Amino acid sequence: MSPDRADAPAKDAATVLHLHSWSDRAVLGAVLAACAAGFGQFGVVAALGDVAREFGRISHGASLADQAGLSGTVLGVGLAVIRLSSLVALPLTGLADRLGRRTMLLVTVTVGLAVTVASALSPSYWWFVIVFALGRPFLSATNALAQVIAAEQTSTRERAKAVAFVAAGYGVGAGLTAIIHSLASSSLGFRGIIALAVVPLALVPVIAHWVTEPDRFAVAESAPDHPMPVLGAIGPRFRRRIAVVVAVAFAVAVITGPANTFVFLYAQNVRHLSGVDTAAMVVGAGAAGLGGLLLGRWLADRYGRRPTGALGMVGIAGFATLTYGGGSWALVLGYVLGILSGSVFAPAAGALVNELFPTSVRASVSGWWLVASVLGASIGLVGFGAVADAGDRFGLAAVVTFLPATLAAGLFWCVPETRGREPEDLWPPD
Repeated sequence: MSPDRADAPAKDAATVLHLHSWSDRAVLGAVLAACAAGFGQFGVVAALGDVAREFGRISHGASLADQAGLSGTVLGVGLAVIRLSSLVALPLTGLADRLGRRTMLLVTVTVGLAVTVASALSPSYWWFVIVFALGRPFLSATNALAQVIAAEQTSTRERAKAVAFVAAGYGVGAGLTAIIHSLASSSLGFRGIIALAVVPLALVPVIAHWVTEPDRFAVAESAPDHPMPVLGAIGPRFRRRIAVVVAVAFAVAVITGPANTFVFLYAQNVRHLSGVDTAAMVVGAGAAGLGGLLLGRWLADRYGRRPTGALGMVGIAGFATLTYGGGSWALVLGYVLGILSGSVFAPAAGALVNELFPTSVRASVSGWWLVASVLGASIGLVGFGAVADAGDRFGLAAVVTFLPATLAAGLFWCVPETRGREPEDLWPPD
């Protein structure tokens, strides 16, 4: 761990920063990068049913393996391996505190998408898991760095909007993958869906042209001493806050990991929704997600980051439980409202995490958020898959996995409210 360091000189720097509107090109570049990351990462989720059918065997039994092709345990372990690979995103995001946000964003989005495209050629399930896992940490780091860039390029009045915009970009990329798969899976197959990551890869030059290095990083970089960011170093002054951030990220991921990952397999292989119905569900969820981002941004700026984040987290857990707790109507309603809740959560939590810490460690904090999310999602995936294996027990798996995690919503009140304050005001020089 590095010694504690504040941005220097924080208050003087804040008066000379060149900040942008949430809709300026500097933020749009980060949004496009997040969209590319969402498109690349979500392919395995959207095509999970096809992956299971391609590498497994479907029969007329009652177990998940009979209906999907591979058992819930095998799928859960494979998905957990892919999630755990994102632990490598910690040093990647930490390097952005030394090499710059723009440089690392361009490296991670390029490498991540290229490896994702290569995974489409995998000859077996475990080869697919391994190759796809090699690209995932780069795309996870891309999304985290896009959030950091959006937060650092804007003022407190624009920040929640910018963070919401980046979250919307990731959601659009993920949603496009799901819609394309729902409508064209019979012709493209899972390999074609995964290989489509070549399209956002071709847009990397546009991202490079739009994204600029935030002034906040330039000011922090001019300070005489620097932490070693490679392992996500955080000084003692910030460790209580980072512990709270890590706990919240872990709890949310325990829910969203299995809830979002198994939903298309559950819809297509268990509830047997048609491709058109699945696409309509995704489109409805996309509209709900946009509304949720607008609502979350407004609530975060009006009532505060903490209550908005807690409200969104409780909604995520409750509606995820509904998704797997009934018939097709529960699936559609729960999924749409779960996306709405997650979208309410995103701008509040994203703004809070970026405002609680100074520029010198902000990218490293994003790395720790990713680590906690990876571990939480991996545990959630394995646990959910194991319970779901016992016949058609998706409802029980949801109750056991999701509801206990809601207790972590109270942790938001263990950190200060940051609404209406700049990071430079929260962390003046010693």
